[in-house]
Amino acid sequence: MNAIETVTLEVEDTAAAEAFYAAAFDVPFNQGEDSWLRVRPAKDASSGFRGFAISLVVAQPGTVDSFAETAVAAGATAIKAPEKSLWGYGAVLRDPFGNIWKLATSQKKQTGPVTREVESVNVGIGVADVAATKQFYIDKGLKVAKAFGRKYVEFEAPGDAVSLSLYSRKFAAKTSFVPPEGSGSHRIVFGSGAGTFTDADGFEWEAA
Repeated sequence: MNAIETVTLEVEDTAAAEAFYAAAFDVPFNQGEDSWLRVRPAKDASSGFRGFAISLVVAQPGTVDSFAETAVAAGATAIKAPEKSLWGYGAVLRDPFGNIWKLATSQKKQTGPVTREVESVNVGIGVADVAATKQFYIDKGLKVAKAFGRKYVEFEAPGDAVSLSLYSRKFAAKTSFVPPEGSGSHRIVFGSGAGTFTDADGFEWEAA
């Protein structure tokens, strides 16, 4: 079964990006190949919503607050401040390089010490046709974990792999609390055993 092993964000300033992600989310760039997140110089222009959001799923509200505080201190903008919702507790941020991050937990109350541990990582992408894109990725060796018709699909992510979710572009923007308009490069590249290709919505994959 194929899954996302690395996520590469294309940015204008790689040194600044590494410093930000280390300070904001404790991403271990100093460990090189051990990090799921990579950065590299941007090749193409990008404006507006890039069609994706990266979610860090954590155990308790205090961890959401902790990551939100360090991210904003490092230069992120809070699109939606940490708060309770029907499904739990979370926040939505935009990093200094234009990427959207979600911090989320299903728990509404803090029941233990605050940690800086990320339980799982998910990248949700907005696509033109959820059903067609679902089949495309099945053909690439990804396995569906859950699906709700043409509205939402989540693929399995074994071990420490990053999971992938599909939404309509409009809904992806809505859940990120931003307008859906955007153009140019997505500025994200997924690394996996599925090989090198570009899907129908322009999301790029390369051999990990």
